[in-house]
Amino acid sequence: MYGLTDERWIKNNNQICNSEKKVLLTFDDGPSRQLSKILDILNEKNIPAMFFWHSNLLFKERPWKRVLEEGHIIGSHAVNHKNLAKLTKDQQYKQIKYSIDKIEEITRTKVRYFRPPFGQYNEDTISILYELDLVPVMWEITSFDWENKSTPENIINNVVEHVQDGSILLLHELKQTVTVLPQIIDGIREKGYEFTLL
Repeated sequence: MYGLTDERWIKNNNQICNSEKKVLLTFDDGPSRQLSKILDILNEKNIPAMFFWHSNLLFKERPWKRVLEEGHIIGSHAVNHKNLAKLTKDQQYKQIKYSIDKIEEITRTKVRYFRPPFGQYNEDTISILYELDLVPVMWEITSFDWENKSTPENIINNVVEHVQDGSILLLHELKQTVTVLPQIIDGIREKGYEFTLL
């Protein structure tokens, strides 16, 4: 189960390098229909980001090539949104390995990063990630964008008011997130932060 105290998961970029006045933007649950709009905003604002994708949503027709060409990173979020902690080790392995294989097959780019659906995992998950040489990535600050469809201002506040050096920020490829993404980016920059990647 997700916990801020488990140091095996990267939740803040300072665990890897000095990230004074830098934060990391991540998007889960894609690639979705909102992806092109998100990429447009990131391109306009000159922001790099990480995308954690479900391989069952990744088709050759999706704009995955643009994601890589514009300097973003694609990580795995398993095949679909199943709670890995409720699966056997063999089932978890298939969820993780198949997702990596499919993303790499389509993008021709090695997948290095993994984030579990719901942030849920157990020791089997950790063992599989080490076996597959994957870097476990969580988050430090969540936008709760999936809960705030009718109150988008809360999405902004959840991120901007809590950001700190090295924070990994959790957002999703949702309509309401697209709506407030420019304000989130501007609010973070107004506090003196810039954006980086792992």
